[in-house]
Amino acid sequence: MLTAVEANFQAQQTVQQIEKGHGRIEKRTVSISHQLDGIPDFPGLCTLIRVDSERQVHRANMIEVSLETRYYVASFRDTAQAFGERIRGYWGVENKVHYVRDVTQGEDASRIRTPPLVQIWALARNFALNLYRDNGFQNMAQAQRRAGFSLNTLKDLFRMK
Repeated sequence: MLTAVEANFQAQQTVQQIEKGHGRIEKRTVSISHQLDGIPDFPGLCTLIRVDSERQVHRANMIEVSLETRYYVASFRDTAQAFGERIRGYWGVENKVHYVRDVTQGEDASRIRTPPLVQIWALARNFALNLYRDNGFQNMAQAQRRAGFSLNTLKDLFRMK
């Protein structure tokens, strides 16, 4: 199916999104097509989506540029802007939860493998993230450091006197 989509994709609507931050600039071009000629039958297929990403990462007086093209399919019609926002929203979950659990809380490096303990620690990590967010922290690494360095901060998080 990918080969057919790459060969037959004809953009009918396109929108560009540019984001800057964390030492990089990313330009995404989201294109959609309802033209399904040459595409194999797929139940419910209504829209083809192509996202062309150009990422510029600034490192030590050098700019590294990477290009990537991703394809998506949808069973409904919407605008290119709306599809672009949906796709970014999905990655927002990845960045807000999975990345924080892995990098900040070191979940992937954990040596805990015993079945009940794995679930208990996952629950504890999620509980900590919810406490941090509930108390207005935007930066989970900073929240974790403050909770680890100060008993008063820890008491505040648990609403203890």
